[in-house]
Amino acid sequence: MKLAGLLGFGAWLPEQVEGRTAQVSRVSSSVPEIPSWPTELRRLAPDVYAYTQASGPGVDNASLSNAGVIAGPEGLLAIDTLGPPIHAKAFKSAAETATGRKFNRVINTHHHRDHTNGNCFFTPIEIVSSEYTRQATIDDGIPARPYDNRPQWQAGMSELRLAPPTTTLSGGATYRYGEVVVQVIPNYPAHTFGDLMVYLPQHRILFAGDVGFSYVTPAGHNGYITKWIEAIDRVTKMDVDVIVPGHGPIGTKKEIADTRTYLELLAEEARKRYALGMSPGRAAADIPLGRFETWTNPERNAWNTVRLYAEFAGTLKPEQDLAAQNAAVAEYLAARGAR
Repeated sequence: MKLAGLLGFGAWLPEQVEGRTAQVSRVSSSVPEIPSWPTELRRLAPDVYAYTQASGPGVDNASLSNAGVIAGPEGLLAIDTLGPPIHAKAFKSAAETATGRKFNRVINTHHHRDHTNGNCFFTPIEIVSSEYTRQATIDDGIPARPYDNRPQWQAGMSELRLAPPTTTLSGGATYRYGEVVVQVIPNYPAHTFGDLMVYLPQHRILFAGDVGFSYVTPAGHNGYITKWIEAIDRVTKMDVDVIVPGHGPIGTKKEIADTRTYLELLAEEARKRYALGMSPGRAAADIPLGRFETWTNPERNAWNTVRLYAEFAGTLKPEQDLAAQNAAVAEYLAARGAR
């Protein structure tokens, strides 16, 4: 399947983009090149769009997540709603401008705030998720000082309101938006204990949510890392040509296989260091990651190692152990700095 025409955005207004060439970081001859990708609403198939946010080498990718749009005769389906108001509003405006239609449903792939904080700018409409995602969204609430370390994102923060999912699924579901068949598929535990994916079988397109990360270090806040590997194995058996990850550029099975390779490498190496009694932060700093060393947000290696250590100890819970993960990040950064 070929990716169809592109829609690029400046000041939230669409314009046709032809022959866009990605910028590439050249780190060294032994490390694969990492691309940059633009903020754009890309048409993947008739009435099907993916929304990505610009990032790449040297960019702090935290909270720069992706979203999707399915257009039907009666309205639009959003796949996630992004986090900061400035991002959520840009996405909503871009989709409605491009299609001339309004949103009538949201699917949240999981509960993390970079995928759900924007819900309040789409209400009042149906918001669909797993039961775990709904409860975790409520439990997490809206942070008292959201994104306060990013002044460029502060516009509209006073408008943030908690808007948890209104409809929960115990299994899958199928929607029809005009000619587009939309299958919602549970795939958890993985990145969280409530991950959903959105599959369009006739177009062989998958919106994977945060089961997929491309050129961005996977973030295991609430992850079950070894089950996450199994979740990716299920994806690779699907009839899919195009995969929209939760973070990173649009790709294929090759890119989600890279996510799996990273997770498997980290799990194998972390287990060795767990057996030696090494702390999670020191272990994360000690693990040689090879071609994954240049992926953005490397501090997440410490988060993921904490989750793996809990797996090895038999103490893993769905909730994020924020204190342990913060401590591991501090130790990781200190160890890396000492090098």
